[in-house]
Amino acid sequence: MKTLHTLSYSALLATALACFTSCHKDESVDVSKALISAGQAITSDTLTGSVKGTLITGKTYYFKTDITINQGDTLLMQPGSKLIAIGDGSAAASPQITCNGNFISLGTEDNHNFITVLPEKRTTDNIGKGFWGGIQAGATSGDMIIKWTHIEFAGGPAGQSADPAVYAAGDPRYSLVYTNINGNFILEDSWIYGSTDDGLRVLHGRISIMRNTFEACGKAGGESVNLKNGTVGDVAYNLSIGAATNGFKVSNSGDGPVQTNVYVYNNTIINNGERQVKSGRGGSINYEKGAQGKVYNNMIVNCRFGLRVTQDADTNHIAYNNQFYYANDPRFTAQFNASDGIARAQSGDVRSAEPKVNNPQFATYDVNQFDFTKATIPMDIKAMPLAIITAMSYDFSLLPGSPALKKGNADAFAPMAKVPQGGLYGATEKGPGVDMGAYQSDGSGNKHNNTSLSFK
Repeated sequence: MKTLHTLSYSALLATALACFTSCHKDESVDVSKALISAGQAITSDTLTGSVKGTLITGKTYYFKTDITINQGDTLLMQPGSKLIAIGDGSAAASPQITCNGNFISLGTEDNHNFITVLPEKRTTDNIGKGFWGGIQAGATSGDMIIKWTHIEFAGGPAGQSADPAVYAAGDPRYSLVYTNINGNFILEDSWIYGSTDDGLRVLHGRISIMRNTFEACGKAGGESVNLKNGTVGDVAYNLSIGAATNGFKVSNSGDGPVQTNVYVYNNTIINNGERQVKSGRGGSINYEKGAQGKVYNNMIVNCRFGLRVTQDADTNHIAYNNQFYYANDPRFTAQFNASDGIARAQSGDVRSAEPKVNNPQFATYDVNQFDFTKATIPMDIKAMPLAIITAMSYDFSLLPGSPALKKGNADAFAPMAKVPQGGLYGATEKGPGVDMGAYQSDGSGNKHNNTSLSFK
């Protein structure tokens, strides 16, 4: 039986979900200009057991126990649909979405989707509490396509339903996991908020991770994005603020026939690494254990460590330049390139050995509102002001006098574009920008100026 990634995306777009009729010949497909469906509409407001079909615009659904998308099936969220997890943060009562088929969430800029918790639990006090188990895609799943969607407060401890290839019993689960080396993972214009550990972990697969906001990922450890063996693709124009460890970790650890190769470019990485309790860990961008890729045009602001490329990375196939560094703490300026790695300053970098030099001049975010020199690091998350772990209502675009303007290398490379491109089900990728960071002066790049919690 075919899964979504085996089919022609151009044919899919031409026929508006022709792929789903291939996957589900016994199901009806409702296609209109306003709304897209995959199989029958789900009418019950409570999901349990095996699920497939369409979550309808304007409707809120709930799940209290694990739900599963079977291999060959599709669960699709129309714009403006909500899926609420009812859990308490324990292994026995933190339900997960197990994805063995295709999971698609097609929020839009004007009509976001939500996979979150009850409204009264959507508070900053609950960062890291892990009320549910996240979306867990197995090694034989189909594709995962998520656009303009809020994924919040995941990370409950692993129980009997957790994949033993990913978790030991009791481990905090990641908000999103994708593990199909032959599949496509697309995450665009979305928010991952308040996870207990990694916001996103891809063990294998083709990826496009574009224009997302990762807020307060990891309680005492954990990355915004953690990519393992066999992950190939592009990570760009994302905002990572307040991650416990790195914004973006790229590693070839794990077994598989495909080497990890990821381009990480034009991301804005702020206040990362201050919560990691393990010595020498935590920062911004980390390449290790045989990974290769390209690293350009990233803004690294008040992070515990800057770019780290370890000796055991595929150093012959890693290219990097044009990073922007700022810190108000000399402990951070001394680690703009992590001292235990081989990465060093490059010709296109913007950096200074002195603190408080090269203020990036964000439109409405003060990078000096918190003086890290007064902090004991690692810091407990409860000791960190909200302004340094979530995006709140700040505008991270660059003012006209910013030293990051026109300092990006837009000609360094073209994106790999390893996943299908364009339309409802493909990625919308952009190559390196002329400005450093996720927010470009021409209005392209990241579109977010508000924390996930500000949206209802």
